[in-house]
Parts: sequence; C-alpha cells; structure tokens
Amino acid sequence: MRAVPVVTPWSSRVGPTGAPAGTRGEAPVAIAPASRDAAFLLAARLDAAGAPVDAYDGKLDRPRVFAAALDDDALDALARLDQPPIEPVAAWDLAEGIGPAGVPTDRVADAGPNGLHGRCVNLPTRGVTGVNWSAREHCYRHAPEEYAAIHFHADDLEDAGWEPDLALTVPDGLPSGVYAVRLRAGDAEDHVPFAVLPPRGTATARALVLLPTASYMAYGNDHQGTDLGLAELVLGHTPVLSPSDIVLATRRDLGGSLYDSHQDGSGNCYSSRLRPLLTMRPRYLSPIANGPWGFVAELYLVDWLVAQGMPFDVATDEDLHAEGVDLLSRYRVVVTGAHPEYTSHRMLDALEEYACSGGRLMYLGGNGFYWVTEFHPEKPHVIEVRRGIAGIRAWEGQPGEHHLASTGGLGGLWRHHGRAPQKLVGVGFAAEGLDESSHFRRTPDADDPRGAWVFEGVDGETFGAHGLWGGGAAGLELDRYDLALGTPPHALLLAASEGHTDMYLRVVEEVPVTRPGLGGTQDPDVRADLVLFGTPGDGAVFSAPSIAWSASLSTNGYDNDVSRITRNVLDRFLAEGPLPG
Repeated sequence: MRAVPVVTPWSSRVGPTGAPAGTRGEAPVAIAPASRDAAFLLAARLDAAGAPVDAYDGKLDRPRVFAAALDDDALDALARLDQPPIEPVAAWDLAEGIGPAGVPTDRVADAGPNGLHGRCVNLPTRGVTGVNWSAREHCYRHAPEEYAAIHFHADDLEDAGWEPDLALTVPDGLPSGVYAVRLRAGDAEDHVPFAVLPPRGTATARALVLLPTASYMAYGNDHQGTDLGLAELVLGHTPVLSPSDIVLATRRDLGGSLYDSHQDGSGNCYSSRLRPLLTMRPRYLSPIANGPWGFVAELYLVDWLVAQGMPFDVATDEDLHAEGVDLLSRYRVVVTGAHPEYTSHRMLDALEEYACSGGRLMYLGGNGFYWVTEFHPEKPHVIEVRRGIAGIRAWEGQPGEHHLASTGGLGGLWRHHGRAPQKLVGVGFAAEGLDESSHFRRTPDADDPRGAWVFEGVDGETFGAHGLWGGGAAGLELDRYDLALGTPPHALLLAASEGHTDMYLRVVEEVPVTRPGLGGTQDPDVRADLVLFGTPGDGAVFSAPSIAWSASLSTNGYDNDVSRITRNVLDRFLAEGPLPG
C-alpha cells in the first residue's frame, strides 16, 4: 500500500462566500511507507531517534490519509468538506472526543474503514472552532460538526513524564499540615511542598484549612515578570525576579500558567501539576507582588495557627472537588487561603451547602471564587479555564471558544453565572493594586451586639496599619460588600479599608463605560469590607477580604490587632452554641 498523508491546515477564517479562506499547498507526492506499523503523527514528526520534533502551532480539522495522490477535483471536494471520490485510508473525526456530552478524552476516532484510532498527547485544546464554524452557535455541544478541530501548541504540557528518583512514605501519625521535601545537590537547594491530610474519611481537628491549590496551578510557572510588556505600569513597581523566574524564562519546556499565551498567541487554558511548579515553593517571591503570593502567602496563615497552638487539618481544592460537602462537614470551621480565585462547580456547591447547613466559614483572602474552573474528569491533575469577555484577564478566548472542553459548561466569571462571590461570603472582587497596602476603619455596624465581639481587645477606630506586604492588612486584591450582587441583607459591614492609592483601580467588569476617577483616591468602591453574617443552623461566615490580611498576622510577635480579630472569630466559631445576637 502506498499511503500519502494529505493534511491541509486550512485557516479557521471564513471567506466572503462562506468557503474556507486558505491556500492549497504543493501537489502531494506518493511516498512508500517504511513499515505498516510505523507511527503516524499529526502536528509533529519523528526524528531519526524516534522522538517527536517540529511540533506544529495551529489547528487541524478533519485530517485524512489517502492511498493515492488526489487530483484537483478531489481536493476541491475536500475543501468543500464533501466526500472525495476516493475512499480514505484514515479519516479522523476530531469532534468525537468531546461530543455533545462534553466528556473529553485523549481518543482521536478514525471514521475510516480501518479503525486507525489515535490519541492526543499533552492535552492540545479541544472544543475549538473548525473551518466551517458558522458563528451561529457558540458551544460545541450544540453544533459538534462545526468544532471538528484540535488546536495544537508546541508548548503544550500535561505530564513532564519524569521517572521518580525519590519516594517518601508518610509516617503513621504525622499530623495533617503543609510539609516539604528538601533536596540538595552541591550548593543548590530546593523544597518541594506537599500536603498531608488526615486519614481518608476522618478529621483530627475541628478546624480545616482549605489550601487553594487550583489557584497555585493557575499561576504555576507564570512568566508575568518577564513577558508582560507593561509590567512596571500595571504593577506599580519594578518587578524583582527570583532565580526561579530566570529559570522559567529560559526553560519553556516546563510549561506555562493560565496567565501565559502559547507561541502562536492563543491563550493557555490548561494547567497540570504533573510537572515542576517552580512558583509553588516556600521561598519563592512573586514579581507580581514583589513578595508573597499564592502558596507562600498561605504559609503566613499556617505559621500563625502553629504559633497560636491551634490544632488544624489541611485539604486541597482537588480533595474538595472530589469529595464535596462530605469533606467539609467533618469540621466546625473551614478557613480559606489568601487567594482562592479558581473554583469549580462542585467546590462552590460544597462550600454553599456547608455554609447553609450549620458550617462556619472564614474567608481570609481577596479575589476569591472568581473564575469558573474545572478539573478534567479523567485527569484530576489538570484544570481548565476559558477566559471570557470580562474580568481582569491576561488573554481572551477566541469567538466560539468560551465553553470548557472538560464539562461543556460556559467559562468566564462566576459572577456572570449568577453566582457572584457575595452570595457565598458576602463580598466579591472590587479592586486590585500592587504598590502598597492600607488599613481598615470600623463602621457603625462594629458596635452592633451581633458583631462587637469581633473587636474584643482591639483599641481604636482603625486597625491593620502594619504587615509584611506593603505595610498594611488591606492590599493586593480587595473584595467589597454589595447588596445588588448578593450580599445577605442581614450581613454586618464591620469595617472598610481606606487610603488606597490610584494604583488601586476598580475591576473592569464593574466599569461598563471607561471614565476618569476609578482610582483609590477618588472611587469610594475601591475598598475591602470586613463582613460577618449568620447562616441557617447556627452557621456563620466571616470575611476579611484582602490577600494581604494573612501577611499581617505575625507583626509584633503575633500580638497585634489583625491577629486578635482573627483569633476572636476563630475561637467563637469553634465554640458550641449560637453566636451573639
């Protein structure tokens, strides 16, 4: 058999008559295959050693293999998406792996007579528009025949595939917490963190710290400090690069973050933990904040709990997505991390059910529960995000490609799904600024008997004018009370931040018309609001809505107003019986 691959990567643009806009390549030449068992690759080729090289950046739609060269009439039939007069040896249907059910697989189905099925490697993007996309449907579930394409990227990475050099058996009885393996080679040293959970199905403490690992993955190996052309203007400071940033700038084979774009300019919508995540290290200081961000910021909370002698367990976003409310229901109090930005549908359902069935939730962070995020149904080590047409975003999805291949659901912000964070924790993302932090001022609700206990042992009308990030507890990203977006009417607004600079700007989804006056010195909605409210069954929610909050806990040997407020709430939430009022 003389097999000739005829794969013409037509542009996904549509010409003025509706015909595909592209140009035909050179006439194919029949080449005798070396073996009937030889591997056949799309979007790459094998070198002499059998390794894939020369990876292709772009889309392929309906690739076909024929046993002979095609004439112009047959090529024209292919261009019209008609069946040519010659039966193909292989005809791969790239839409079948996602399908109306929205269950992605690695399988690439061959609709030809020989059943030469293939598989995807390194998660190229599915659920993308094909050459015949009409722009009438914007979800692949509704018109799968218009999504018969896969977008390949030379820098896709699902699994680094490293062979293990070290295996660690966690000792029986090791307390739940955050640990790291210390690795040394000559003068080089690294710490690879991991979480130890209590035995499956049990709790060893009454408080749970929920580590926002989906957010760690979303930012994993980001290149914002080196790739963002407007970094100084956006951040309000000159980014200070860590050694890890220098490594990441030169080792693109470690994969990017959900804030990076591929080599062809398309956004990176997948992130995997099966690779070295150099930004998830205890000593990593992010150029975004010139300080703690992501995993590092969580260590301030963990350190404070240890210093307070407070028993606690830890769990991750991946655990919550898998186990749902059953995980949370083992605990009297659940404490979030500093930046739980990326949340799946199952996670959000579990947190809502927990808070509305007697659970007590402490949200100690900013910009939480923001992006619709899904774990791959067959690969729990992978998350997917489709950036919509709103929200603070590093890239924007292409038209027709805003639905997640993981579930078939629409991506974007939870706010635009009718599930604004205010409905869960009373506050939602309001402003971002990266130059310096500020303080809080009490409001009249702070004297309400239902919430006055929060400030026991705290003097003065202001608090939080200190901290390890920017000199204050209100900084980086701030969340605000908003009745129109779902803050419960009975919620107490205990305090609000003030004194922010004009580097703090309102989030873009709240600005339908661009205008002056959106900075911290002019816009009263650029602020963080301390909120407390009760939920059914003696449940409660407390929100200290600032990423910088946890970085203020250790000031003055942990003897400070932020530490006192946090301890007051944690102690009262752990206690039996209803809250005051």
